[in-house]
Amino acid sequence: MGEPILAAELARFAAATLSGQPPADVIASVRQRVLDVLGLCVAAYRLPTSVAASGYAADQGGRPEAYAVGVAQALPAAQAAFANGVLAHSLDYDDTHLPSVLHPSAGVIPAALAAAQASGASGADTVAAIAAGLEITVRLGMAGYDTTLGNSVFFEHGQHATSICGTMGGAAAAALLMGLGEDGVRDALGVAASFASGIIEANRTGGTVKRLHCGWAAHSAVTAASLVGRGFTGPPTVLEGRFGFFEAFIRDDKTDLSQVLDGLGDRWAVPGVFFKPYPANHFTHTAIDAGLALRARGLPLDRIEHIELRVPYAVIRTIGQPISGKRAPETGYQAQFSGPYAVVAGLVGGSGLGVGLDDFTDDLARDPWRRALMAKVDVVADERCDEIYPHQFPAVVRVRTDDGREWTEEVLANRGGPARPLSDAELSRKFRENVSGRLPDEAAETVRDQVLALDRLPGVADVLRPLTHLEGVSL
Repeated sequence: MGEPILAAELARFAAATLSGQPPADVIASVRQRVLDVLGLCVAAYRLPTSVAASGYAADQGGRPEAYAVGVAQALPAAQAAFANGVLAHSLDYDDTHLPSVLHPSAGVIPAALAAAQASGASGADTVAAIAAGLEITVRLGMAGYDTTLGNSVFFEHGQHATSICGTMGGAAAAALLMGLGEDGVRDALGVAASFASGIIEANRTGGTVKRLHCGWAAHSAVTAASLVGRGFTGPPTVLEGRFGFFEAFIRDDKTDLSQVLDGLGDRWAVPGVFFKPYPANHFTHTAIDAGLALRARGLPLDRIEHIELRVPYAVIRTIGQPISGKRAPETGYQAQFSGPYAVVAGLVGGSGLGVGLDDFTDDLARDPWRRALMAKVDVVADERCDEIYPHQFPAVVRVRTDDGREWTEEVLANRGGPARPLSDAELSRKFRENVSGRLPDEAAETVRDQVLALDRLPGVADVLRPLTHLEGVSL
């Protein structure tokens, strides 16, 4: 017997998940993630890039198959997936798997919802397909996690594992919902691998292109499945082959193939994916928590002389370099990737679950008082944080005040993960705040109730339809 062909094994797992339904905790987790993604899509519609992406999708024309948030008319499934995928990831508020450090829901869920509407799939099948797609995404991401390096090889190569692996998981979900069966999922993986893409230089030096990544992943996923439905096929060894997915993206013999199949179908990663309590790069969250804790202890902000943000070495490139830019972000978007801004946002406190969307505006990023505090922040590597990363994104904040006192706060586990989970009430609050001002309260509660019963609904179109007309939005 030879080695198992990975795409075939993943396709078999996906088909079995659809026919047998996933475990109860996985179903519950998927429902929560769909609610989270839809709330994020509504919240993101305030961004010019969201209007641009949705307008682009609407302008393409074609058969009306699926709804996109904020777009009145139904769109072709791939375009609806694109628009919703852009919105889902645009606020950097979507969930994260550790230690692969990718965001699985923002690409997979928009692809699955679009495919489900186009095919008329049931809510139960949609939930099962999303579960399979998320699991495949995470497992492919983990295949690129180097335990010696303690980091994702995708990340080290400048690649966005979120969009690259999300294309694959989304394609599997879409193929299931289009009724393509096990063979169709295998071929969809084979085709989607040629569409997968994304580089993350924008994390360091700016630009809004990263907001497109999950939209393109979702679009590619639906497109790949649709083309397979019309007869296209993919190479059977698309993942492990000499010129396959892992060789192309990971290289250097760093691929851990055991992560793809070990425990597949028995040990699920989906329920352990971290929700985000704050709308910022996940590396910054424990810095925010530390700032909130210091604020609660009564740290006098007007007496601060110096702040040291100690984090894992690997994250400094994203939230601490170049330090001049991180101390003086020009936009709210840049502030989402700034360690100094995260500490200050926590120290000041704000909206949401402690720090929310209203705390990441262009005006606040350029606020002189906040910049004066940010100028006092150094971002440095911490050995103990290195030992924990990337299973958590820990931070230690040390503050020296002008009276000679030193204030220290350690946050070694992320809020929103298994060690510090968000409750159903907190996730519902996040959803309500994300849709506030754009969706009437009654409609918001209806959507929430439908999503939390998604696996019992005959279809998903009625869930999306109320989100096509947002207050203050015309497209």
